[in-house]
Amino acid sequence: MLDYDLRFVFVFDGQPHPLKARVLAERRTAREKARAQWSEALRRHDFRTAWSKAVMMSKLDQAMIDDAKRLLSLIGIPYVQAPGEGEAQAAYMNSRGDVWAASSRDYDSIIFGSPRVVRYLTISGREFLPSKGISRPLKPELIELSSFLNYHGITRDQLVDLAILIGTDFNEGVKGIGPKTALKLIKRHGSLEALPEDLREKLPHNLETLRNIFLRPEVTAEYSTSERPADEEGLLSFLCGERGFSQERVDVALERLRRISKRTPESDLGHWLS
Repeated sequence: MLDYDLRFVFVFDGQPHPLKARVLAERRTAREKARAQWSEALRRHDFRTAWSKAVMMSKLDQAMIDDAKRLLSLIGIPYVQAPGEGEAQAAYMNSRGDVWAASSRDYDSIIFGSPRVVRYLTISGREFLPSKGISRPLKPELIELSSFLNYHGITRDQLVDLAILIGTDFNEGVKGIGPKTALKLIKRHGSLEALPEDLREKLPHNLETLRNIFLRPEVTAEYSTSERPADEEGLLSFLCGERGFSQERVDVALERLRRISKRTPESDLGHWLS
């Protein structure tokens, strides 16, 4: 990615909001189910199915996160530890103009108020869909919040209400209401409180709490987007000495980093993504 003159600030999730417990529990259940199906597929020598279930079983643990942070530090790439949702932190950094865009596959960054979101910024250009056993091409997307809101004729607050109506990581939506219907309802009535009574009765009782998750999220202003020179000795020690990487491979990567570091730094924020 650095070869294409892209500059990154990586954001790590902090503590999940208590209201996200339902979604996290569902993900754990899905992984456990996939593990059982993976084991059964291996027993049948059905390796195609086993592969699709193995992808669904993957989990990021703290050791992996710690290794990623250490590697970024040794390369000299900045990262930020968010106090809460990573998408909220990225949106905050973008709204301050410290980065050009938030890069995320989720749409949450838009709801958190990121002025600009890039999706599917990827090297491979394809995504494997475990449930269907196929892959599909990925094309980068750029979403600009102001244009998005103007196109649909809604405000940022109404976008949050729309999301709550459909359902978010923090609440279940109203059954039977999808994006198109929710948009029509919010445009017609203006807010969740103004919806017809039969719909209001189905809304969660903690509307303000849910709204504040997106409108006033927990973020930090204590971060840096500055790059540092790579610690070549530290990289070799970590990757080759501790993690068993081939020194030849690491030397090739270091040579590429040296070439990149000799370029004239760009001051344009368009070269930075969070």
